[in-house]
Amino acid sequence: MNEKRKEIIVKNDDTLISILSNNLQDLSLKTIKNYVRHIMCEINGVTETNFNKIIKKDSIVVLYFSERIINNYNIDIIYEDKDLIAINKPSGLLSISNSKEKNITAFRMVSDYIKKDNPKAKLFVIHRLDQDTSGVLVFSKNLKLKEKMQKSWNEIVKKREYICVVRGKTPTKGRIESYLTMSHFQIVHSTKNKEIGKLAITNYEMIKYKKPYSLLKVNIETGRRNQIRAHLSEMGYPIVGDKKYGSKVNPIGRLALHATELDLIDIRNGKILKIKTKIPEEIEKIVS
Repeated sequence: MNEKRKEIIVKNDDTLISILSNNLQDLSLKTIKNYVRHIMCEINGVTETNFNKIIKKDSIVVLYFSERIINNYNIDIIYEDKDLIAINKPSGLLSISNSKEKNITAFRMVSDYIKKDNPKAKLFVIHRLDQDTSGVLVFSKNLKLKEKMQKSWNEIVKKREYICVVRGKTPTKGRIESYLTMSHFQIVHSTKNKEIGKLAITNYEMIKYKKPYSLLKVNIETGRRNQIRAHLSEMGYPIVGDKKYGSKVNPIGRLALHATELDLIDIRNGKILKIKTKIPEEIEKIVS
């Protein structure tokens, strides 16, 4: 059966969303993003769900206009052994399912991947990233290992490093420490009431400034929900693209926050396991 589709030959390096919106002007940006999220887009024959990905000149982009079952997910695997697997999760992709989305998740894609070689393989969640945050995300293929890692997560994790861009010139470096809680509107914020808040510690360092943006390296000592986003917003420097926490600018069509490195003690052998990924081109481009 022939599928209705649009094929585009890329003329210049650009983000996927820019390429599609420029060639599909009769469709809204929201509609195009939904097509991409629902695995209906291919780059050179490989499914792509990250609409902020930089696509190289002469690549062939195909957008399908009918639902399809696709098994060749474009997963960026950055580490794998017999028990663990880590991916570079794209912005916009859920770590696990929620009430609104059951199928298009990092968990589902990685689970399908490991089942190609072993249909009985199981996958287990160790930690999560916010939907709009990209970067290092680790899963376990071993239930007992997953349980041990989660039980001692704060002890075995030695480094949680992120990169982000904010508008304005920040101090050279700093440390933010507060108790975080969540409002009825699902907004995380600091509170002086230690009984309802959870301690959160965020360390940051400005590594580059190009007016009007600062590129920050952030290391967190605690892993609270929306911690970096809330802390920087309360400083007066919301992360670029973070409308929820007060950002008024969004030059790359995504949240400019990326988990670059996760260092942890491998409880199987006691050694330090370092899992790293590069800064996304679209984020680096803001201050280049």
